[in-house]
Amino acid sequence: MKSLILGTAALALTAGIAMADTVRLGTEGAYPPYNFLNDDGQVDGFERELGDELCKRAELDCEWVTNDWDSIIPNLLSGNYDTIIAGMSITAERKEVVNFTTGYTRPSPSAYAAMSADVDVNSAVVAAQASTIQAAHVASTGATLVEFPTPDETVAAVKAGEVDAVMADKDFLIPIVGETEMEFVADDVLLGDGIGMAFRKSDDELRGKFDVAIESMKADGSLNALLEKWEIEGQF
Repeated sequence: MKSLILGTAALALTAGIAMADTVRLGTEGAYPPYNFLNDDGQVDGFERELGDELCKRAELDCEWVTNDWDSIIPNLLSGNYDTIIAGMSITAERKEVVNFTTGYTRPSPSAYAAMSADVDVNSAVVAAQASTIQAAHVASTGATLVEFPTPDETVAAVKAGEVDAVMADKDFLIPIVGETEMEFVADDVLLGDGIGMAFRKSDDELRGKFDVAIESMKADGSLNALLEKWEIEGQF
């Protein structure tokens, strides 16, 4: 899904928390169906169910922490939580700073949506959430990239006519396209190497516990069942 564009020396910070009594799971809480806040203000979605089950299988006590997307890696490195589980795509760029578990989804498609089928996404003005693989992809084309802090703002910009199209995870856009006059345009694009949990490089023991738990869910079919429940592509 998303890929942070790394470029500051501050991201080289390390924090040796390894194996705290309570493992803090950092997420965005603003990217359905992966993660969002429900009516009670609690973290919900595919990754809430997944994270809770992984903690159970790893025999870990866990709690959820929300953090804005644009600072989610820096705050992991500074010790504000112990892992990121936030629809984060595994990319070579990120691997320079954090370590990932095995993917809990396969690469899923990113898509463009617009108010008109006539939009040429390679020359249009295209919105994407800042610091994502979609933003990086748009910047690599002939389109003009306009970045927004949140995914909802990218969609609002299309509806308001501020940009011609938005590029985001197709799983995120499907319900929006179904409920509005927006439509998918151009072909889907596969980006990244699937989605995984991110850890500080000093926390390989903790990462290993989650790796084992993820693989056990793949083996017994429960991971695919969760993906199907939340209508997320990228099943195993």
